[in-house]
Amino acid sequence: MIELKVPPVGESINEVTLIKWNKPDGAWVERDEVLCELESEKATFELNAEQAGILSHVAKEGEDLKIGDLACTIDNKAERPSVQPSATVSPATVIKETAPKPEAQASLFKTESIAETTPTHQPKATPLATQIIADKHIDMSGVKGSGPMGRLTKSDVLNVIEHPAEITSNLPADIIRHREDERIKMSNLRKTISRRLVEAKNSTAMLTTFNEVDMGAIMDLRTKYKDVFKTSHGVGLGFMSFFTKACCIALSEWKALNAYIDGDEIIYHNYCDISIAVSAPKGLVVPVIRDAERLSMAEIEKSVAELAAKAKDNKLSIEEMTGGTFTITNGGVFGSLMSTPIINIPQSAILGMHKIQDRPMAINGQVVIRPMMYLALSYDHRIIDGRESVGFLVRVKELLETPTLLLTGKDPAKSLLEI
Repeated sequence: MIELKVPPVGESINEVTLIKWNKPDGAWVERDEVLCELESEKATFELNAEQAGILSHVAKEGEDLKIGDLACTIDNKAERPSVQPSATVSPATVIKETAPKPEAQASLFKTESIAETTPTHQPKATPLATQIIADKHIDMSGVKGSGPMGRLTKSDVLNVIEHPAEITSNLPADIIRHREDERIKMSNLRKTISRRLVEAKNSTAMLTTFNEVDMGAIMDLRTKYKDVFKTSHGVGLGFMSFFTKACCIALSEWKALNAYIDGDEIIYHNYCDISIAVSAPKGLVVPVIRDAERLSMAEIEKSVAELAAKAKDNKLSIEEMTGGTFTITNGGVFGSLMSTPIINIPQSAILGMHKIQDRPMAINGQVVIRPMMYLALSYDHRIIDGRESVGFLVRVKELLETPTLLLTGKDPAKSLLEI
């Protein structure tokens, strides 16, 4: 008999949750076959069979386990079950078994008849009443409106909200909206996110500064070269590579934003491990692009695509989410126009990207419509002064509005003239 215990997954992790069993209790498992999925506060990982045998569950799905707790056992001395040949079934038998009985047919016809006569839509309502119904998710089926032609009015809807029992007492039970609460246990990942966000707010002197960037030059560059770029490198050209490059250059010039406080010391990094905030099914995660300052645009895009795919499938390892020095988050993909991102501790700064929106801008005395994006930089004021934060953000803006600067960080003409 082999005992499989929860393995160590990180220095600071003492507890995990058994998310689901991939093999049922009593099933035969092969060596190295995935038995179950475990979730720590940072990542999801799998438990594999050490040998072939009969699996016996010890822990249940949803149960919290300590490191070293017994998850299951495998009887490696059990005999492998013989595979039973599948029985041959004649077509007539299949037809006989799957054909509905007369009673079932009558029941089916009766159900369809009821469905045809049951109202499937809300009665007509005034525009304001329609908006309230949509906002409050109210079922007004069967309620007679007091407006012209029987239309529901604002008063009718508010009356249902204030006196639901009186209005719905005479309605069929299947169209009365039930108010129910659902209680779900918080996952380890969500617990960690909550704890770290509160810790960041309480342990840092966080401040946010804003600027805006004209994205026209980058958008033109992408439009011109995106097809060639994808053919050459096998990955799409997105905005994240431009922002990562710009931040790496700016971090090399404003070193306080690439540092953190450790006790009474400040630790400065001479490299850029850029954390990219990614929305995963179980919550926000921040995988890290290592040595981003050394990577090409294509290498950055490939890293972003790979990390995003792993996050979507909950396959990120703890190493891939540990040790970033600066974070970039893109709320624009969800339509956010402006926000104040929270620092990813122990880092000292985070850059927030937002939605690109056409806005009128005054350029050389003329009003011109330009694709603009608001940038937000949240930073720890204990280590970063206002001059440094604003200088960093202005430098990022300059690099993005003149993409050729991303090649060397300097104007090509000035580099040529050595000025």
